[in-house]
Amino acid sequence: MKFFQSKLLLKNIAFAIALLIAAVALYRFASLHPMQWDITQSAINTLESGSVDVLQQMPGEIKLTVYATGQDANQGDMHKLIRGFVALYQRYKRDITLTFIDPVKQPEDARKVNIQTNGEMLVQYGGRVEHITLLSEQSLTGALLRLAHSKDKLLMYLDGHGERKLDGIANHDLGEFGKRLQQNGYRLSSLNLTIAQDVPANASMLLITQPQIDLLPGEVDKLLRYVAQGGNILWLVDAEPLHGLEPLAERLRLLLTPGIVIDPAAEEMRAPANWALAAGYPPHPVTRNFNLITVFPFARAIGSEENETWQRTILVETAPRGWVSSRAPKDKPHFDKNYDVPGPATIALALQRDINDRDQRIVVVGSGSFLANAYSGNGGNIDLGINMVNWLANEEKLIATQPRAVKDSAITLSKTRLAIISGSFLLALPMLLMLAGGVLWWRRRG
Repeated sequence: MKFFQSKLLLKNIAFAIALLIAAVALYRFASLHPMQWDITQSAINTLESGSVDVLQQMPGEIKLTVYATGQDANQGDMHKLIRGFVALYQRYKRDITLTFIDPVKQPEDARKVNIQTNGEMLVQYGGRVEHITLLSEQSLTGALLRLAHSKDKLLMYLDGHGERKLDGIANHDLGEFGKRLQQNGYRLSSLNLTIAQDVPANASMLLITQPQIDLLPGEVDKLLRYVAQGGNILWLVDAEPLHGLEPLAERLRLLLTPGIVIDPAAEEMRAPANWALAAGYPPHPVTRNFNLITVFPFARAIGSEENETWQRTILVETAPRGWVSSRAPKDKPHFDKNYDVPGPATIALALQRDINDRDQRIVVVGSGSFLANAYSGNGGNIDLGINMVNWLANEEKLIATQPRAVKDSAITLSKTRLAIISGSFLLALPMLLMLAGGVLWWRRRG
């Protein structure tokens, strides 16, 4: 009997040792190869793919310095909250360092870098610094985007003829689009060609919108010289007279069909018929991973002559069941074969060529309203505009995938369901465990 008891004891000891070795080995493996699964419906504990794309384009160390006290009256342990937030980024980039400085205990250090609020973060990369006062994925990824630019990118926009302004607040202006460009690291500056000798050589690109008065011939000459030298342009062409920009259209071999695009699909979505809707996009760096609906109000069709000078790519094509109406529609629009041009209609076109040892890029869009303050919030309009600018500025690496929609950020339960869940965990589950333990004890006793 004692022999069998000793043998059983040795087996138990051996099993315990083997279990301990397995646990240590598993812990060691897990520490070397950490893995996590986010099972929430909208993956709220995982970075958006756009943020991951940005991190992958940033070789080298990113330093995060947070000036925060240990405890906050409203948020509790701030260090713990910030560590958890930064850990989402460190999961995809190991060389992100996080340092805490208490602005109360070290006020001089906080004063040197102009810290204004408790919890403010300094983001350092490539010798440049960004301040963040509100910690969120949008704000931190935005700061990383700005730092990801190899150098400041100057975006200039033509001014002086009643054009839409990138810093304007009127409905027809492009102020919201301009804010997003600044958040992504672009410097914006207006350009009046009656004063400037030429488009500055350090400009990454030039934005041209619809002028309300004619450009002077000398101004047009400067624009043509800019094109001849290989300058990049984003041209938003409205369905209105070009006011002196006809030579530019000729230089780019553009065919601008008169009239406004009518899209029956817009009417089916209870939108005006003179809004052209786009949901699918031909392959191009501008439309890479882009699958959002875009809206082009009062659009005109854009075409291009076949030529060997420019390589052209259609970016947006709309209204396959629609047409280009040469007359303003009254009441319910209908196709008139005597005056209208049947769809589909090209709304946006990319032109590209090699000139002066550089890759020249031009995007022409037949709707300035698609990025105007009054309409830019529709669908993915601003996102597509940002992609266009990134491509024109030779920043394809910053063309990120689009954010997902949050589906389960909040849970609402009735009092009955809450009582059932509480009772299940507080009463039913413990009683079930006690019952299972009692049955197991009774069997072993027998």
